[in-house]
Amino acid sequence: MKSKRQTLIIELIKKEALDTQEQLAERLRQMGIDVTQATVSRDVKELRLIKVAVGDGRYRYAPPPDTLDKPEDLKRARRIFQEAVLNIDSSLNLVVIKTLAGTAQGVAAVIDDMGITGILATVAGDDSILCVVKPIEAVFNVIQDLEGLRS
Repeated sequence: MKSKRQTLIIELIKKEALDTQEQLAERLRQMGIDVTQATVSRDVKELRLIKVAVGDGRYRYAPPPDTLDKPEDLKRARRIFQEAVLNIDSSLNLVVIKTLAGTAQGVAAVIDDMGITGILATVAGDDSILCVVKPIEAVFNVIQDLEGLRS
């Protein structure tokens, strides 16, 4: 649950200008996640979220720069993959990742943050992610990188 909640927090702050922990908690509650402000506070600290200026003296939460450059970030990415990813398969230049229901967008965000060479784009639904790989010869390496996060 913690991994899913933290993934949702990252998704929310990328899409919305949220500037307080209470706003984050309220948005999570609207998404059906029972959470307290104290829990969100711990998540903000663990995720190392920063506040960035948006103008008019206002700020919003944002992911830390270079999200997966630090060992603890890679550890978090591995945890998300181990908890949420069920299967990875491919067809030609497409890699399909099956996830637990409701976790695909969070996993796709992690993939996007990783900047894996060869992934042109990711498209996430509720429980599936489609990765478009270019060139086709990169598919094997992409799958190895993704499978490496599951082990």
